[in-house]
Amino acid sequence: MNKNVKIYIAGHRGLAGSAIVRELHRQGYTNMITRTHAELDLEDGQATKKFFEQERPEIVFLAAAKVGGIHANNTYPVDFLMSNLLIEANICRAAHTTEVERLIFLGSSCIYPRDCPQPIKEEFLLTGPLEATNRPYALAKIAGIEMCWSYNRQFGTKWLAAMPTNLYGPGDNYDLSNSHVLPALIRKMHEAKVSGEHEVILWGSGKPRREFLYVDDLANALVYLATLDDKNYVPLVDPSQCPLINVGTGTDLTIRELAEAVAQVVGYTGKFVQDTEKPDGTMRKVMDVSKIAGLGWKANTTLQKGINITYKEFCKIHA
Repeated sequence: MNKNVKIYIAGHRGLAGSAIVRELHRQGYTNMITRTHAELDLEDGQATKKFFEQERPEIVFLAAAKVGGIHANNTYPVDFLMSNLLIEANICRAAHTTEVERLIFLGSSCIYPRDCPQPIKEEFLLTGPLEATNRPYALAKIAGIEMCWSYNRQFGTKWLAAMPTNLYGPGDNYDLSNSHVLPALIRKMHEAKVSGEHEVILWGSGKPRREFLYVDDLANALVYLATLDDKNYVPLVDPSQCPLINVGTGTDLTIRELAEAVAQVVGYTGKFVQDTEKPDGTMRKVMDVSKIAGLGWKANTTLQKGINITYKEFCKIHA
């Protein structure tokens, strides 16, 4: 693909969006468009439409979203539902009217049913009830997938929805009240090490199994997908099928094992206490990544290496 192709990264300051910008820079793409929330409120339909009409991007990465962990999703369900629906609808409508060539919508593995078979295949979407703790967010993301498919069917667009597993890496949110599990563990253990605390409380039983993807690997996958030749890309967005593809490592571990891995990197040597009054969420979530593997892509960053890089970044910010 032409390195001067005009690319808009919606949500470029977020965890995934900032990684997409890094990856595009790394690969030599030179014509990237970004806007901060202060410069462009994507929940404002008219402002979004005007922006697309002025800039006319050819490729769009829709990574803008309101995100958070279990506590945040439980506390602010309206915010997670409405903000994400508005962002998706406004961008999709504007992208269609300005004839965006390819759009990559970034979803989440929480779109899949709580108790679906493992590993999770793309066709398991909408085959059972969702996990209650993040249902509003998941429904908004499912609506985004349906938007991509509906535009493909009705207007012949070529939009793809990529579903990453749990992400982590530079630019993550370490706020203990609304962060995801891995950055929360990094902060908890760092603070325990610094203060000399001898125990760290872990939410839930520690038994749920999760899969984690280093965010720069995700960005590499998204750019890989967006720049596929037509022979490989067009079948992914065929209007006869849901344009959905999983992005992950295909391997998982327990939350307790994750805590031990983080402790090793951070240098925390105390003990863990499980707060079983806190929710576990889904007991296992691991992606079937055979579809993207069949296209020639796989994750390259081991969990230990990824946590190492992430912790160094955390220490720079929280020195």
